[in-house]
Amino acid sequence: MQAAEPSFRESVDLMFNRAVALMDLSPGLEEKIRVCNSTYTVRFGVRLRGKIFTFTGYRSVHSEHMEPVKGGIRYALSVSQDEVEALAALMTYKCALVETPFGGSKGGLCIDPREWDEHELEQITRRFAYELAKRDLIHPAQNVPAPDMGTGEREMAWIADQYARMNTADINARACVTGKPINAGGIHGRVEATGRGVQFALREFFRHAEDKARAGLSGDLDGKRIIVQGLGNVGYHAAKFLTEEDGAKVTGVIERDGALVNPDGIPVEELRQWMMKTGSIRGFAQADFFEDGRRLLEEECDILIPAAMEGVITRENAARIKAPLIIEAANGPITFGADEILRQKGTVIVPDLYANAGGVTVSYFEWVKNLSHIRFGRMQRRAEEARSRALVEELERLSADQGLGWQLAPDFKQKFMQGSDELALVRSGLDDTMRIAYQSMREVWHGAEGAEDLRVAAYIVAIRRVAATYRSKGL
Repeated sequence: MQAAEPSFRESVDLMFNRAVALMDLSPGLEEKIRVCNSTYTVRFGVRLRGKIFTFTGYRSVHSEHMEPVKGGIRYALSVSQDEVEALAALMTYKCALVETPFGGSKGGLCIDPREWDEHELEQITRRFAYELAKRDLIHPAQNVPAPDMGTGEREMAWIADQYARMNTADINARACVTGKPINAGGIHGRVEATGRGVQFALREFFRHAEDKARAGLSGDLDGKRIIVQGLGNVGYHAAKFLTEEDGAKVTGVIERDGALVNPDGIPVEELRQWMMKTGSIRGFAQADFFEDGRRLLEEECDILIPAAMEGVITRENAARIKAPLIIEAANGPITFGADEILRQKGTVIVPDLYANAGGVTVSYFEWVKNLSHIRFGRMQRRAEEARSRALVEELERLSADQGLGWQLAPDFKQKFMQGSDELALVRSGLDDTMRIAYQSMREVWHGAEGAEDLRVAAYIVAIRRVAATYRSKGL
């Protein structure tokens, strides 16, 4: 009889244990880093549709080695204390890995957002925000939420406004939450951030011949076959950028109502528009539809991107997964048991801890923008343009004076003379973050004894940094 699959919370703890077994930490410090500091459970009532409905929500703080703590709020019926605590732990390690100065936190509300109208959702969200904010579980200097599954810019705008109403004299009120719309203090590039981070992570992986060889791959991303599970915000942006900018082919898409297959490539943007129009992938003319979506996880491809829920690759199906490279765009899509099977097969896994850190990285940039009260690029953009234009004009003057007859290509001139706006700076900062974080992981992967895979390497890097912060505090 097969052993029971560990829960998501147990999987995170088991992966933590794998890493600390290779480290020299005192038992006391190891326990301090592993445990969740606190979890607040709130049950609040909202009068809707002529009666009172009671909702249950959570906000978990895993580690306050740095403050504020950071982590999304998800709206789903599956939300539980265990899930929220596991996600909060992942946030601690994720922030440490990509060097954003936050501790880890996570929140959730047991609700199916599709069952409620917009004005009802606003009432529910504002009441939840009120319950958290009055306990400093939403606060620019202590706890900064962000969007997650089932939430987005709209919910973050409601939360920010609710906090501002409760703290009318707080000049930094907008920094109480990230992932806001641009007109409410958000930042360009935040919506695409997690998917863009997946693209930058894969680009960095493919820059290292030794790492590609471990997965039995060669060349670059051009022509690589990709299967994406979940075409929500993260999966959509990752697939769009990889196909439009890197020449990869999305040959399969898995959604809750089935799967689409086209060996010649599925046009991601057209599929997204179809889904927005119909609410389903069914009936999309440019790919074949299959009812049993999960089976597509096991089809041949070069890169598999699970970008939806946790626990989709388990002991039951791991042995049948054919992809040589899996990049975890979702949190915890591979269970601990499945991870062991895949490692033994030689599958290379780019772990969630790193792969989906684009969201928290750009959230950090948004938080800094809110605290500094100025849009990125506002001070230097035109100065950059003026300096570049002066150089181009001087080169062209020299050519004319010497009779050389050469001219810079118009498209080069346009690109070179364009100063960096907020979006360009955000993408640059994200690219730099993903590159440096990957290099710190692969250094451990290839150099530390017993670090056989990128996941354990990521945990080692993150735990070292958390431990160093605790030590500097005198613990």
